[in-house]
This record gives sequence, C-alpha cells and structure tokens, in this order.
Amino acid sequence: MRRLPPLGAIEAFVQVARLGSIKAAAEDLALSAPALSRRVQSLERFIAKPLFARRHQAMVLNADGERLLAQIAPVLDSLSDAVEALTSTTEVLRLRLGILPLYASQKLFPKLGDLRTSHPELHLDIDTAAHLVSRLGDGLDAVIALSREIDPAFYARRLDRNSVYVIGARSLLERADPVTRPEQLSTLTALVHRDMTDTFTAWRTAAGLDEIEPLAIDHFDSGALMLEAAAQGLGVAFMHASHFEDANDPRLVRLFDIEVESPYSYWFVCRPRALQTKPVKLFHDWLIRTVAEV
Repeated sequence: MRRLPPLGAIEAFVQVARLGSIKAAAEDLALSAPALSRRVQSLERFIAKPLFARRHQAMVLNADGERLLAQIAPVLDSLSDAVEALTSTTEVLRLRLGILPLYASQKLFPKLGDLRTSHPELHLDIDTAAHLVSRLGDGLDAVIALSREIDPAFYARRLDRNSVYVIGARSLLERADPVTRPEQLSTLTALVHRDMTDTFTAWRTAAGLDEIEPLAIDHFDSGALMLEAAAQGLGVAFMHASHFEDANDPRLVRLFDIEVESPYSYWFVCRPRALQTKPVKLFHDWLIRTVAEV
C-alpha cells in the first residue's frame, strides 16, 4: 500500500486553506500556531511542493494547493462524518450549510426548532463566509444564496420574491424638513449590500427617477449592519421588504411609497448529485415546506 502523509497534516492543510490563516485554523483545531505550521510544512515536505503563497497574516493557496484541496477536502469531510456516525449512540446526519447571516437570523433560525423536532438526527454546520456558491463541494454541501440567477450547472430552488424598500431612520420623518420626496435622496447616503449591488439602480429606474444621485453610495457585506447603520441615521438602506418587516425595528421606517420588484431572490443551491444524499434531501424538503415563500 502506498504510504500516506499523517492525517493531522492533511487536516491542518485543509483548515488553513479554508480559513486563510494559520491563527484561525490553529484556534479551530485547538493547536498552537507553531504546531499547526509544522503540520502544514510536513505535508509540503512529503509531497515536495509548496502549497501556499505566504503573505503577511494570510495563507493563500497556490495552483498545487488548489488542486490538492479540491481532491482531498471532500474525502476528509466524508471521513469525519463516518467516524461521527460510528461513535455516536444515535444516527447523525451532518449538513454543511453556507448561508448569509441576515437570512439565517430572520428566516432560518426561528424555524430550526421545527427541523430539530422533525429530524433530530440532522445537524447543521453553519458557514457565513463569502463566495458560498463557488465553495459547493469544497466544504459546503448546500447554500442559501442571494442572487439574480443561479448557474444552471447547479440545482437551484427559488425561496422568495421581494420588493426593494428604501429604509431609513424614523428621525428622517420627524425632522424639520422630513424626507418625503425621492428628490431628497441627493442629500443622503445610499447603503447597498455587496451581494445586491443593483438594488439602488433597479429602484431608481423602476420608479422613473434616473436623474437622482445620492450623496454617496456605501457598500456593506452585512445586512444586519446595514439596518443598524440606517437606524443610526448614517444613510438609507436599499434592501428587501422582508428585511425591513422581519427586523421589526421601531427605529426604522420605509421611505417613499414606491413599489419596485427586486431583481434578487434567495435560492437554495447545491450540486445536483448532492440532492441525492440524505442530509441535503431532508433539509431541502423541510426548507421548501417550512421556510420558502414561493
């Protein structure tokens, strides 16, 4: 039998590759940073090739590292699942789910008690890092993504349809010159999510207000922080109606009674073959039955 590198070295390599940092991977594996570095270096010596481009406070995979990760990460995940299933007193099914934090907190988590009751054997590993769809099959079994559309190479199921709201602080309506006309956007900062970059232009075009320009456009990668920024009067957020309604924040109001359909939807996405696995199938069917709005 051909000799293999130590499993600890492989595990260290995969975690550093996924997290991009020796420090973060060391904390995740309960190791010291020097000990983790030695494990990664031992794997590089074993295969006689460097796997990372080492930069200040970051580890970035090179081409050989990318190729190795794509081949061994799914195998390591399957091995972990098999060991967990054998060592548990009950059947354990594990789903590695990528999801945006705001959808998780507003839509998914309030219903997870129902999932646990229906399928106590199903456990979720939650991942909120970026580039969810591109990481399917590499540490993620399924994702809930926010997008205009999904590559047809994937299985995708739309979870909602929404309107774009202009969301601002209640104080904007209570000041001496209340913000009641769209033209007043020229004095305000627009807050836009990086995964919904066209919300402002879509709203402006659908409302027939192409000439309006905000004071500035600030981009966020967190919907929750966008809502908080709007509540603090730092700008007006161009977000979905459901984001506003589910936040139920008395500090926030919807500005301008203009109905605009959003170009974006939330989608359940996985690789087609993943839908045949029991954890993905159970979660998919429960999600469509319980959480989906279309």
